[in-house]
Amino acid sequence: MKWYESLFENYAEKYDNENFTQGTIGECDFIEKELQFNKSLKILDVGCGTGRHAIELSKRGYNVTGIDLSESQLKRAREKAKANNLFIDFQCQDARNMSFNSEFDVAIMLCEGGFPLMETDEMNYEILQSVAKALKPQAKFIFTTLNGLFPLYNSIEEFGASVTEEGNATYRNNTFDLMTFRDHNITEVEDDSGNKLMLECNERYYVPSEITWLLKSLGYKTIEIFGAKLGAFSRTHKLTTEDFEMLVVAKNH
Repeated sequence: MKWYESLFENYAEKYDNENFTQGTIGECDFIEKELQFNKSLKILDVGCGTGRHAIELSKRGYNVTGIDLSESQLKRAREKAKANNLFIDFQCQDARNMSFNSEFDVAIMLCEGGFPLMETDEMNYEILQSVAKALKPQAKFIFTTLNGLFPLYNSIEEFGASVTEEGNATYRNNTFDLMTFRDHNITEVEDDSGNKLMLECNERYYVPSEITWLLKSLGYKTIEIFGAKLGAFSRTHKLTTEDFEMLVVAKNH
């Protein structure tokens, strides 16, 4: 089992308490602005997890389909949707090989929704390919990913410790590989049953020019990159070396 599969196998309730999941409202405000509040648009939430963005957007009247690889995350998403009297189509699918073809006006992929957790660059690229295939012409793709400029100037381990609260996952023994731009670390987490897990993880950090090139190769015509601030996405945040994540807004032909 891959580290991200092990992590999300039984972690849905704890996941919702992680500090990085607390920015949903502000993030959805940004998405709405980007969509010009057009509720007729069909939205695909890639790597939707426990459905926090899908549920918030659905509450605001949008039609959202969520996909995730983890059945336990989806179970929690369905429970939360039901508690809010919402019907959201949550499907268990692999983001690298989704079954959709030119069906959506918008795709969102926030908080590392699959990308860039894969073991190889090729697998990460397959996610971008799969999203491109799922989108109609003139569609928007809004996503966040790890900023490769950050670890050149900052310690990932120190950053992780500074934003982690009691009960959150902790990351240690980080080693950042300058040749591959991958951070290898040991993630310690307690799952929903109280079991302590120690997972050997590696995540890919991307520099803006790489993301731009990857998206251009998939037919996106406009690609804009900003600094991603938790719960406060904005076009006014220029990407800097201090931003742990970047926010990407791309539009296809």
